[in-house]
Order: sequence, then structure tokens, then C-alpha cells
Amino acid sequence: MLLLWVLSVVVLGAVASYGLVGAAIHRGRALGMVDLPRAGEVQQHSVPRTGGYAILIALWLAVGLAYFGRPEDVSGAAGDDWKLLGVLVGSAAIVPLALADDRKRLGPLPQLAGQFAIAGIPVLFGLRLGSLASPFGAAIELPFWLDVPLTMLWIVGMINAVNLIDVMDGLAAGIAAMAAVVLFTRSFWFGQYTIAVLPLALAGCTLGYLPHNFHPARIFMGTAGAVLLGYWLATMSIIGGAKVGTAFVVLGVPILDTAWVIGRRLWARRSPFIGGDAEHLPHRIHALGLSQVKTVLVLYLICATFGWLSLTLHSPAEGPTLAKVYLLLGMMAVVALVLATVTLLSIRPGANCAAACLERSGGT
Repeated sequence: MLLLWVLSVVVLGAVASYGLVGAAIHRGRALGMVDLPRAGEVQQHSVPRTGGYAILIALWLAVGLAYFGRPEDVSGAAGDDWKLLGVLVGSAAIVPLALADDRKRLGPLPQLAGQFAIAGIPVLFGLRLGSLASPFGAAIELPFWLDVPLTMLWIVGMINAVNLIDVMDGLAAGIAAMAAVVLFTRSFWFGQYTIAVLPLALAGCTLGYLPHNFHPARIFMGTAGAVLLGYWLATMSIIGGAKVGTAFVVLGVPILDTAWVIGRRLWARRSPFIGGDAEHLPHRIHALGLSQVKTVLVLYLICATFGWLSLTLHSPAEGPTLAKVYLLLGMMAVVALVLATVTLLSIRPGANCAAACLERSGGT
């Protein structure tokens, strides 16, 4: 019964997402909600940016089945249902922000303000970090005045990590699906079945979306999808506890890439929030001569490897082991080295030309 329930949630998410995204392609063009090619991006044609709304509806349906179709012998911890309600209300608040951005292209500050407002909703419903796990002893309890802003910063940071990595067909959705599967596995190992099924619902929705979005994409997820993926992964890593570190490991590439790009832009005395400069790791790998598809697959492999390593070093719910801490530090060092190396190689004369020529030839 438990397995059937879990499978039904992921299948509903995938099927609903696939159908709704297909409908969103035509609806997006009819409404004029399309993404036009811009300088510094690999996009070459106008594409509807309405996929995120379809993913959101599919996710609501899958979560509804997860809650109302829950087996009688499966129960969650006290307060989890109330926190889930807060997460769902917060996900609904994504819609007005996304509509405003999809229609008018909001600036960085209005987007950031909207993201903090969204992050504040589940916090009001009691979703907070509560404590920071330590490999050296008892968890460090966070006072309320520190707990609330740290939780909101984690959610907003994850939103932007996914949002800023959404620069190539299939990239953000594929990485989010991997992260969701890892979070599901961790929660399932802890026996948190009512929590485990929630990130798996997102995985199903992203898998239903990917056939429409993989290169050459027929639709983009837009602001609604990018914000939703980061928001859902961030909240799911908190609601069951003991998985924030796991989320950081599996999403280490987009998180550290975001930090790297912000640092380079500040060093060049540019706004850290304005893109179009091809600074992100996917752009840099692409500039070395790899096609979009190969670039995305390389990043899939890296994120999948870190996700697998985080699961092989499965730590108890009470806190991470030293081995997990070493993995985190090692991952940060490796990603930093990759970012520095790829950046140096990609800015050499002729690198960008190689990528441009490959795109024009239709290479995969």
C-alpha cells in the first residue's frame, strides 16, 4: 500500500505536468508571454515562458493526492500538516510575482522583495530551521530572532540558485529533479513517509515537464517555475529536518556558481543582479566548444555524483558525521577549482567563437 501510494503521487505529477505544460505552450503564445533572445544568452528563438504555471498546478494535484490519499497506517509528525499548508500558501503567492515579471520584466530589487515575501509565508506557519546540526555534539539551537531571518535567507538563496542556473534547456528542471529524489531518499530512510513523498511529487512534475523543455525547448518554465523549484526544495529540506546539508551538497554547483558569479560581477564593479554577461558555469562550459546538450549532461553528471555521495554518507537524523562535513568541504573545493579553471579557459581568444559556431551548425 505504501509503495502504491508513493508511485501514484509521482505518476500523477508526471502525467499532469506533461499534459498541462503541453497546453501552456499554446496558451503562452496566445497571451504573448514569450521569452525573446537576449545578449549573453544561448537562446536563439522566441519561446513561451508559461511552463512554470503548469508545473505548479500539477504539483498541487500531486500533493493533494499525497495528503488525501495517505494510507491509514501512515502518519506524520505533529505540526507537519500546518507547515505544509504554509508551504502551499507560499507557493500560491509565487503566481502574482511571476505574472508581474513575465509581463513587465521586474528589476532585481522588486523580484528580491517578492521572494522574501514568499519565503515569509511558510515561516509564519512555523516552518523554521530551529537548530543547526553539529558533527561535534548536540545541535545548536537558534534563538527566534536569528532563526526567522536564517530560514528566509535559506529559502531565498535556494530560489535564486535555481533561478540563476536556468540558462539552458532542461538544466534547472533536471538538476531539481535529482535534488528532489535525493531529499525523498533521505526522508524515506528516516521513516518520514509523509514528508518523503512531497519532494518526489516535484520530481514527477519536473520529469513531465522535461520532454517539452529539453533542447530544443518548446517552452520555458519562466519565473513561476524557477522560483517554485528553488522554493519547494528549500522548504522540503527544512520541514522534515536534517536535510539542509544534503540539499546544499546536491545543489552545490548552482549555489556556488551563483556566489562565484556575484563575486566576479562585484569585482568588475557591475551589479551582481544583472545578467547577460555569460558568467555562469553553463555559459563558460558552452564557450569551451560543448553544445547545449553536452553542457547540460556534464552538469547533470556532476550534480548526480554529489547527490550519490551525499546518500552513501548517510548520517543520522541527529546530525551530520565528520565524513559528511569532509564531503561538503571537498565539494566546495572541487567546484571552486572547476569554476576558476573553466572561467580562465573560456575567456581565452576563440573560445566563444567555437561555441557560437557549434550552435549555428546545430551540433549536439
